[in-house]
Amino acid sequence: MKVVVLADTHAPRRWKTCPPAVAAHLRDADVVLHAGDVCVPSVLDELAAFAPVIAVSGNNDGPDVVAWGAPEVVEFELDGLRVGMIHDSGPATGRAARMRRRFPDAGLVVFGHSHIPWDETVDGVRVFNPGSPTDRRRQPHGTIGLLDVRDGVLLDARIVPVTE
Repeated sequence: MKVVVLADTHAPRRWKTCPPAVAAHLRDADVVLHAGDVCVPSVLDELAAFAPVIAVSGNNDGPDVVAWGAPEVVEFELDGLRVGMIHDSGPATGRAARMRRRFPDAGLVVFGHSHIPWDETVDGVRVFNPGSPTDRRRQPHGTIGLLDVRDGVLLDARIVPVTE
């Protein structure tokens, strides 16, 4: 199962339409995860044209994004892998342990908010932030995440640059 992970698209200020480098990865996605700060639900509709979308709302998302189907926190399975998703995971210090307590059954926790890519495994949980494809802040590139999940196992997780 190919999973494309996004966060912090901040439309329409930063995301006018799906960037071509992002769309290239979405074309063969089985599912899209968005870890919040979508800002307008039309982005979720645009992503849903590629594959089913699971999203959470972020601190910049209003009731229209929540009404689209993006709660503050969501737990689900991807091909047998338990996943928890939240926008703001709190400070970097102690993050993995905090996410393990928040999502005790998850093998993967996806988050956003910082715009800083993060990929760490601690005590059996992979904690993953794809960064932002449109608002890189202090990062060298805009980024997304790509996950390969099969039979309940996260085979691969990568953070991929989508801007120069």
